[in-house]
Amino acid sequence: MYLSKAEIAALTGEEKPHFLNPKAKRTQKALSDLAGITGFGFHLMEVQPGPETTELHRHHFEDECVYVLAGKATAYLGAEVIEIEAGDFLGHPKKGAPHMLKNTGDEVLKYIVVGERRDSDVVEYPRLNKRLYRHAGLDSQLCDIEE
Repeated sequence: MYLSKAEIAALTGEEKPHFLNPKAKRTQKALSDLAGITGFGFHLMEVQPGPETTELHRHHFEDECVYVLAGKATAYLGAEVIEIEAGDFLGHPKKGAPHMLKNTGDEVLKYIVVGERRDSDVVEYPRLNKRLYRHAGLDSQLCDIEE
């Protein structure tokens, strides 16, 4: 499948608030879905100044990465807090540090996020002390993390 720059620009992005974080407000253009790609997600994302991009999380079985196209943000990577901007890349390997972004700039944050789409994954949300178990064909289960 081919999508031109003009066709991509004309796409209406889908508002994607995070189900566990009301402060995470983003708009997504899921180009991989349009192309019928199922092994990974490739999304153009936009976040207005102020909101977070997701809930702080880490995947146990899926790799993920982010490439910043425009704007500035604060990246939270485990205990690290890093100021990022256009041209910066963040790699989030499975079982790596919990991560998320917050648009701390004064313009729209635009970035690409790419992530695997395995049949099963476990996602931890350390700020909430929650763990999500996901397996294709079954309902996802959100549980408290047992200490």
